[in-house]
This record gives sequence, C-alpha cells and structure tokens, in this order.
Amino acid sequence: MQTRTGCDMRGMLSFQILWLLSKEKMNGEKIAEEIGRRRGDKPKPGTIYPALKELKVSGLVTGKKDGREVVYSITGKGKAAVREATAYLCRSFGEIFTEGMK
Repeated sequence: MQTRTGCDMRGMLSFQILWLLSKEKMNGEKIAEEIGRRRGDKPKPGTIYPALKELKVSGLVTGKKDGREVVYSITGKGKAAVREATAYLCRSFGEIFTEGMK
C-alpha cells in the first residue's frame, strides 16, 4: 500500500497483526478489518493468511479452530516480540512523530 506521499507501509503487516492480537483474540477477517480501518485499505486474504502462517510457524501466534473459523491469539514469545518491536520503533521513529506534530 502506498500512502498519498508515496511511502510504502507493507513491511509493517506482521507487527500490526501481533499488536492487534496483543489486545484481543481475532479471526483473520477481523484482523484484516482492523488493519483496514487504521490504514485506509483492507488487506486481502492472500496477504493476511500467509503472514499469519509465518507468525504461527515462528511461534508468535497460535490458531484454534472455532466452528468454521480459526481464532488467533498471541503467545508469550509474540508478546515479547511486540514489546521489542515497539521499543525499536519508538527509538527509531519517535522523534519523527514529535517533530511532525509541531
């Protein structure tokens, strides 16, 4: 996805998924809707589900079948990854946000 300024934000998908799952358990559709609400465009299933699979293989999320859908939740390892990534983003980009608000 490119914003109006041309900046490509696709690299943030795994972090966005983990961050959302750190707040509550969700199925893939709800994750896509929440990301779409925040970004302005809803990611397609071909984007969300491969990312979820990679996060699951890495041990950062788990998925539990609930009827016809899979509900994903973050693991302890995933929570640690969110904390680490958040600290990194704050160190790397915090100044941009505070200066940009002036």
